[in-house]
Amino acid sequence: MEEKKNIANKTATPSFVYRDGMTADNEYIEWLADVKARFRQSQIKASVRVNTTMLEFYWSVGRDLVRLRAEERWGAGVVKQFALDMRQAFPNETGFSDTNVKYMKRWYSFYFERVTKGQQVADQLAGDEKSQRLVGQIEVAEKGQQVADQLEMPESFGKVPWFHHVQIFCHCATLDEALFYINKVIEEGWSRSWLEDQIAANLFTSQGSAITNFNQTLPAPQSDLANELLKDEYNFEFLTMKAKYDEHDLEEALVANITRFLLELGKGFAYVGRQMELRMDEETTFFPDLVFYHIPQKRYIIIELKAVKFMPEFAGKLNFYVTAADKLLKCADDNPSVGLLICKTAKKTIVEWSLQDIQKPLGVATYQLQEVVERTIAELESRKNVE
Repeated sequence: MEEKKNIANKTATPSFVYRDGMTADNEYIEWLADVKARFRQSQIKASVRVNTTMLEFYWSVGRDLVRLRAEERWGAGVVKQFALDMRQAFPNETGFSDTNVKYMKRWYSFYFERVTKGQQVADQLAGDEKSQRLVGQIEVAEKGQQVADQLEMPESFGKVPWFHHVQIFCHCATLDEALFYINKVIEEGWSRSWLEDQIAANLFTSQGSAITNFNQTLPAPQSDLANELLKDEYNFEFLTMKAKYDEHDLEEALVANITRFLLELGKGFAYVGRQMELRMDEETTFFPDLVFYHIPQKRYIIIELKAVKFMPEFAGKLNFYVTAADKLLKCADDNPSVGLLICKTAKKTIVEWSLQDIQKPLGVATYQLQEVVERTIAELESRKNVE
């Protein structure tokens, strides 16, 4: 009797019962979810392997064309003929257009030429075995020996889609710049269109180049990390602003486009709020423009917007807001808060002098946007009359 009661209790829990009599209890549902997650991961890994295999083949073709000095040996039309021969041999395969074969050669040539000039890449190629071999080949190249038939594709390159690579080697001038964007694509999962936008905005030179006092206000590891958060110029061209606008208008537009603004700020920023009331006493209240939290670095970022040129007094107010964030928002395991002042224009000397004796870590940057001039009815009528 007791056994029947236990059986009844076991089947009393609500659950889905399939037609074949199988019961989907919580344990099965958890196991199924785990298997689904593993399958998705295997799909991603398979996709990466396929991409890596294809890229290694493209790299080898480019290497052959460089190593064999194909144009010198077989004439200027060799790439076109090779592409045609490959299409005839593999009619169902893509990737053998004249243009794509030329890209294969340009891809390999881009890195080969810069490696043989002795540029160091050891710290930027993720430390895999192929990268170490690449470093060894650089040393050989410095002795003037030929390495064109030895240079292997770094393993990290396999994590980047082909046409991302095309954008990078077509628009980057140096090895450092190319590897910067490759690492960004890997770490932040950039789409091709976003990569194009960041290259066009020259993120490589702008990120980490804002004017700051971080070296004076933060210890060495912290100052380096904090510097990586800021750009010297932010691209607000996704906004549509009137010819005459103020800080409030700019703030409204950025909050209305918060997703694009977060992308422009960079990876790891979380939006906390705008105009958060800072009440000092019954009569004194302040309102910082925008508050963010950088998750990887575990610090608050206080942003003040100015639709005018930088003035020294702006730094004092932002210093006050960063102090308030450290005292009222910062938790015990958070890193020191940082202030960022984004102005329409800023003169370097004035900014540096203004930040010299500030005790809190502050940075100053500028922004660019497209201003739309609104014509009044009178102006339109006047133009119409003239015409």
